[in-house]
Amino acid sequence: QVQLVESGGGMVQAGSSLRLSCVASGPPGNSYVMSWFRQAPGKEREFVATLSWDGGSAYYADSVKGRFTISRGNTENTVFLQMNSLRPEDTAIYYCGDGATMDVARIAHWGQGTQVTVSS
Repeated sequence: QVQLVESGGGMVQAGSSLRLSCVASGPPGNSYVMSWFRQAPGKEREFVATLSWDGGSAYYADSVKGRFTISRGNTENTVFLQMNSLRPEDTAIYYCGDGATMDVARIAHWGQGTQVTVSS
């Protein structure tokens, strides 16, 4: 069973930065590629960022391009989301999902989420 644990959320002012982390665990020998999604109150979960399977390419939602950076940690089971120049509209619960995809429906396992709140 794959488990994902996010951390790093918080309450910040507009223009601030946060760094989210996601750590995956599961059966020995598994390799992981994780993607980031977010869900604002009253809205559907949406894609934020993902890496290609080899980690060589990153893809972002237009709304975060140029402000957010996804990266892999020193071990394959860790992924980060560096969020700079945060805006109030970035307020959401941020989820880590297993898989290199922009499609919510293709994610089999989710973390519990970490709350990001940005005040103006």
